[in-house]
Amino acid sequence: MTGESQDQKLVEGRRSPFEHLLNLIEKGELRPGRRLLETELAERLGISRTPVREALHRLRAMGLAEPGPQRGLIIAHMSYDQLRQLFAVREGLEGMATRLAASHASLAEIALLREMVAEDRRTTDRERLVQRNKLLHRQIVQASHNAYMVEALNNLSVHIGLLPSSTYATPGRIEAAQAEHEEIVAAIAERDGERAERAARKHIAGGFAIRLKMLAEAR
Repeated sequence: MTGESQDQKLVEGRRSPFEHLLNLIEKGELRPGRRLLETELAERLGISRTPVREALHRLRAMGLAEPGPQRGLIIAHMSYDQLRQLFAVREGLEGMATRLAASHASLAEIALLREMVAEDRRTTDRERLVQRNKLLHRQIVQASHNAYMVEALNNLSVHIGLLPSSTYATPGRIEAAQAEHEEIVAAIAERDGERAERAARKHIAGGFAIRLKMLAEAR
């Protein structure tokens, strides 16, 4: 059996090396500045270096990896201009997805969204709330029932994974975000697409303002 066939067998039934790396970035396990060593990653994934090398080339092509201070690649840092562009696209896409959700979400999906925001109010652990925030946004996008919107925002979420920390570390942001989530879900439940989109855009714009402040303070 060739090395390529062995690699294919090892990754069969699970994520490809590229998908695995994307997942690690999104989860925050590979942070900006982290060196991407082929040998280390190959060992972690249980495959040879060739498919890892190909995955790293794809990460660089997407702007998720960049040349490091030494030979090799590191997880990319996001510039101010990239942050601005990212949130401009995110605000537009999530606003539209939320409007669509108001029209197309099933009663079961609406009930789930209401349950999720209610559970958030009962949750006090910040790290758990950070993860729940991602799940809520993803569920709202799923409720749009637009496959192209889902795919576009899934791709965008990987780039969001390059951002350091979470806006939830900012005093008052958790409470504000929860109130904004509740407004978004209420508008979806009432089938008010315009109100839902407006609330979603306001929520994303608020996150962008905090990110700008975090970026300025980190310099």
